[in-house]
Amino acid sequence: MSRRVVRQSKFRHVFGQPVKADQMYEDIRVSKVTWDSSFCAVNPKFVAIIVESGGGGAFMVLPLAKTGRVDKNHPLVTGHTAPVLDIDWCPHNDNVIASASEDTTVMVWQIPDYVPTRNITEPIVTLEGHSKRVGIITWHPTARNVLLSAGGDNLLILWNVGTGEMLLTLDDMHSDLIYNVCWNRTGSLLVTTCKDKHVRVIDPRKQQVVAEKVKPHEGARPIRAIFMADGKIFTTGFSKMSERQLALWDLENFEEPIALQEMDTSNGVLLPFYDPDSSIVYLCGKGDSSIRYFEITAEAPYVHYLSTYSSKEPQRGMGFMPKRGLDVSKCEIARFFKLHERKCEPIVMTVPRKSDLFQDDLYPDTPGPEPALEAAEWLAGQDTEPVLVSLRDGYVPVKNRELKVTRKNILDNKPPVGPRRSHSTCDANFSRPSLEDLLEEIRSLRQTVQAQEKRISDLENKLCKFTNGTA
Repeated sequence: MSRRVVRQSKFRHVFGQPVKADQMYEDIRVSKVTWDSSFCAVNPKFVAIIVESGGGGAFMVLPLAKTGRVDKNHPLVTGHTAPVLDIDWCPHNDNVIASASEDTTVMVWQIPDYVPTRNITEPIVTLEGHSKRVGIITWHPTARNVLLSAGGDNLLILWNVGTGEMLLTLDDMHSDLIYNVCWNRTGSLLVTTCKDKHVRVIDPRKQQVVAEKVKPHEGARPIRAIFMADGKIFTTGFSKMSERQLALWDLENFEEPIALQEMDTSNGVLLPFYDPDSSIVYLCGKGDSSIRYFEITAEAPYVHYLSTYSSKEPQRGMGFMPKRGLDVSKCEIARFFKLHERKCEPIVMTVPRKSDLFQDDLYPDTPGPEPALEAAEWLAGQDTEPVLVSLRDGYVPVKNRELKVTRKNILDNKPPVGPRRSHSTCDANFSRPSLEDLLEEIRSLRQTVQAQEKRISDLENKLCKFTNGTA
């Protein structure tokens, strides 16, 4: 009897294919800034790309369907005063994107469903707290409006975008430049990599490093780390001989990797993209012309090489479509947006199947656009799995939902009770206005504005008559 030596996997025959030329996005001046971020962010509605721009930093947002040659006057998002280093779409609102810049700020933008006629220059909110450039931003996977930023000042800051305020500042954890940050599935932990060659697992609410590994890869080049759905950690880095490596780590025993593979001697940093539904990790090196992909399983040897998508042109950056933006009728399990020097080329990863029916083994329920928690609930200690949606009938993006920023009034913070203020009489006389008072004031302001508008309109009519009479 011959033993079966081929491992059974439905993803063994996954293959990648670029789209036809008319479905690419042409004539885009992709940013040349030296920074190891992906330079591209995509969701079911839009593709956003960091571009070259004189006198400041900019990125371009294109509706997914707007393929072909991009008009050279296509409006940009241009609020930053220095190059944009990272962009990330909000997972709970397909019209909201955050950008991080060398100008030390993070900006959050509302992108309309229609193509605007001029540049978008006004963010919904600007988040200022870093003292050096901000190179990394990533949204919380389950809590509404929670955004993390990491800067050249070695700080991690968590923001509530809905109020424009800092929730947490994680300092004294990193002694050098932070290379990357990734949330786990529920957003209870972070994993970070750093120039000091440490991989740290951080509980942001306790502000503690709960696990740490020094030199997971011996080489000097940057390391990347991401969480798997089951809590394991996947890293890419370099050996002492400058060979690129990947490794899988179990937090129960962080001393030795449960899998370690060497690949090649190229010097581009490998950016890992992970699909938890299929448990596939795709590795894209900046400057490479290929995408390697591996299946991660629960049994040894844990990391299984599947295949490589190869092309002739090197990639400047890469966007990765969330699962709900894929075409389930074509058994598409991943879509990349590969940046060239002057264009963006979608690459479709497909599982070959003969049937036209919905393949429920390929598409388990996947995180949808609804947050599972409010920011305050998460901060108070709650953790919840993402809210899942079925892709059986395909996913239809929801209409533009406006992000409202409600800044807290500093007057709402009651003064501290202490001996210095206990004899003050002004506190006794000071009372916070009631909701009815505020609504009454808004009504009266609205009436005043309407009256002034009527007065202006009457004056304009009189002026028209006057000028017509003298003509």
